[in-house]
Amino acid sequence: MEQRIHTTKDGHELKVVVLSPTGHLDITTAWQFRLKLQECISDVTPHVVINLSEVHFVDSSGLTALVAGMRDADKQKGSFRICSVHPEAKLVFEVTMMDSVFEIFETEEEALEGIPRSLAT
Repeated sequence: MEQRIHTTKDGHELKVVVLSPTGHLDITTAWQFRLKLQECISDVTPHVVINLSEVHFVDSSGLTALVAGMRDADKQKGSFRICSVHPEAKLVFEVTMMDSVFEIFETEEEALEGIPRSLAT
């Protein structure tokens, strides 16, 4: 899983972690992903973007890990966004109606773009 730090430069110096898991986000990998999310949110920054372009399958364990990460970020007054959802995984978000729960963006750039403005309120 790739982890990068992005710092916005639009008047609000804000650090954002971009996590890019690969393969499946399921019962065998969700716990590791969940631990990584917790570590990033508590130790680095509560602002997270999850790039799912390389995740071909998501099950209920994966969705649970994502929801837990979103809750952790909310508790820290952070932001939690998902982007670039692979078409095969997108169906899971739509069928479970989780696409209405998460902030989901077409591209990573779009997900990173509005974070400071949404925090200014």
